[in-house]
Amino acid sequence: MPSNAISGVGAQFMRNSATSIFAALAEVNQISGPSMTRDFIEVTSLDSTGGYREFIGGFRDGGQVTLNMNFTRDNYILLLADFDDDTAVDYQIILADTGATTLDFTAFVTDMPLTVPTDDKVTVDVTLKVTGQITVTS
Repeated sequence: MPSNAISGVGAQFMRNSATSIFAALAEVNQISGPSMTRDFIEVTSLDSTGGYREFIGGFRDGGQVTLNMNFTRDNYILLLADFDDDTAVDYQIILADTGATTLDFTAFVTDMPLTVPTDDKVTVDVTLKVTGQITVTS
């Protein structure tokens, strides 16, 4: 049976502008996340059967998205403005599959370390904290 795996080549990270038009951020090297998690609430009682702990679902957390990017002044200034803003911004990850799978989410920029090596390109690792639900569409 042939694989249905896809390559990351052609994926895009998009940012919503003030005019409600999504635009791709240039020179993204890698996208990690969203790293979603879920809490569980223990509801074990003395009459729980079988001697096993019992749980119910709790809150979900959209997690974080991390971008490794080549430093460009325009991207840095744009993301720095998002960092300084107290309002979350809408972002998208568009995969390069045949359905153009899109992950839509709202997030805050929380971290932007700049790396300036002596023997390689200057990069910035941007961390975004997702707020609310992530929506997957095609």
